[in-house]
Amino acid sequence: MGVRKRETAAQLKENRKHIAFAKLNDCPTSPRKMRLMADLIRGEGVEKALSILRFSAKESSKRLEKLLLSAIANWQAKNEDADVEKAGLYVKEIRVDGGTMLKRLRPAPQGRGHRIRKRSNHVTLVLGAKDNAQSE
Repeated sequence: MGVRKRETAAQLKENRKHIAFAKLNDCPTSPRKMRLMADLIRGEGVEKALSILRFSAKESSKRLEKLLLSAIANWQAKNEDADVEKAGLYVKEIRVDGGTMLKRLRPAPQGRGHRIRKRSNHVTLVLGAKDNAQSE
């Protein structure tokens, strides 16, 4: 039983070497606006995703571009001997979840107050390598 566990752990560790991820927590934009940009780069190659983000006018694209560059750097740290261009990196998974909400009150007519919800989000980006996609 112990040998099998060790073999499975070694396989998992080998599979994890081909993926890299980066997280962005408490980003002060609404999840809906961030998902618009995330949907554009999901499943795309790294070079194409970077160009999409670089030439987009949306404010969330700058944050996602920085996150993607961070994920690429994390992949390079895991695979020092491999080349980024030859690996065929692509955006395997990108998830945008709602974060904490700042609640404020805005004065309204007749002594009332309207609640303002300032939303934030958490983004998780996972990169995969295409040259090892067949083995997964």
